Amino acid sequence: MSNKDSVQIAPAEGKLGVLIPGMGAVTTTFIAGLEAFKLGLGKPIGSLTQLGTVRLGKRTDGRSPAIKDFVPLAKMSDIEVACWDIFEDNAYEAATKAGVLETALLEQVKAPLSAIKPMKAVFDQNFVKRIKGPNIKAEGSKMEHAEMVMDDIRQFQKRTGVARTTMIWCGSTEVYHQPAAVHATLKDFERGLQKDDPEISPSQIYAYAALKSGVGYANGAPHLTTDMPALIELARDVNLPICGKDFKSGQTFMKTLIAPGLKSRMLGLNGWFSTNILGNRDGEVLDEPGSFRSKEVTKSSALEHILQGDLYPDLYKEFYHKVRIEYYPPRGDAKEGWDNIDIFGWLGYPMQIKINFLCRDSILAAPLVLDLVLFMDLAQRAGMRGIQEWLSFYFKGPMHAPEVYPEHDIFIQLMKMKNTLRWMRGEDLITHLGLEYYD
Repeated sequence: MSNKDSVQIAPAEGKLGVLIPGMGAVTTTFIAGLEAFKLGLGKPIGSLTQLGTVRLGKRTDGRSPAIKDFVPLAKMSDIEVACWDIFEDNAYEAATKAGVLETALLEQVKAPLSAIKPMKAVFDQNFVKRIKGPNIKAEGSKMEHAEMVMDDIRQFQKRTGVARTTMIWCGSTEVYHQPAAVHATLKDFERGLQKDDPEISPSQIYAYAALKSGVGYANGAPHLTTDMPALIELARDVNLPICGKDFKSGQTFMKTLIAPGLKSRMLGLNGWFSTNILGNRDGEVLDEPGSFRSKEVTKSSALEHILQGDLYPDLYKEFYHKVRIEYYPPRGDAKEGWDNIDIFGWLGYPMQIKINFLCRDSILAAPLVLDLVLFMDLAQRAGMRGIQEWLSFYFKGPMHAPEVYPEHDIFIQLMKMKNTLRWMRGEDLITHLGLEYYD
């Protein structure tokens, strides 16, 4: 299958503005990395845009360019970041408190980090119950808050002279909400903003303000933001990309590696028990049941979709799946995930797999932020609008068209993403059929 007419992609000229609600552990680790790379203090390990390649044509052709040479991505050195946060700390102070990176490294990037001071945030205690901070916008209706965010975006663009802008949510997980009547159409949503509808969350206000300002929006948390008819409609109306949700960083990353492997060999599953301990602000927020429920839904859904119990009732119809997150302050950002997996094989004989993943949440998430802002900017320059399902690779609960199930298998997600890049450049899509080598 080929697409010899490549997509028209505007060049990545000038600076790329990256606006981030939430300047905690993930955001400061991302910003510190950008500054460290400029000084040659490390490599962007974990970033597909910086280190990945894409095979073109036959295996015998020997064409595997770097992704960043194949599609016109913005350069890391051209990224300008600004954030909103409920705390007043600058990025250096916030990074120090987050405790992810060593002091020796932070000292070397202290000047540029200290220069990033957060704008006042839109905050609603009903959506994040465990934390509160002083750096919040003046009282007003939700529509007035959206207009304040639009003004922040304009001021940032004017101050920095960026050529293009994208937004990515790296703030706390909001409490679990299902779409309500106010989310049904753009008209309903805008009326809800004016009337202060309690179902409209801060993240939805940011997303609305971004899309109204010509800025694409990616959701790095598991709560309801752009995955509702009103904002999908707006994104399509204004020709902007949206994607989400919830960065696939630690334990769910492991699930999306292991589950496709079990299914590929038709090995059955009786139960999968997952628990995590973490001690950063994320852990504190998720200690509240409403916020945990948002996370639980995205962490749980991957297995059901990958294993397809309806298609394989003998293997996956009845498995028991439990997910736990425990707030444990001494651990900080060094999260630990335990998985106990009860599987069965030939003649139903039981076996077990145990995983103990001692990961660093923000170290795994920072390269995802980098890739997403670069790919979202690429999508915007290519005129790709609405849900960007090809970016499912990065998310625990990928957005998708209502009539299809979400694709959670990480290997299929990667193939989909690379085929999208090939399609954009007018290259043949790769089917992995391979019969041509044996004719």
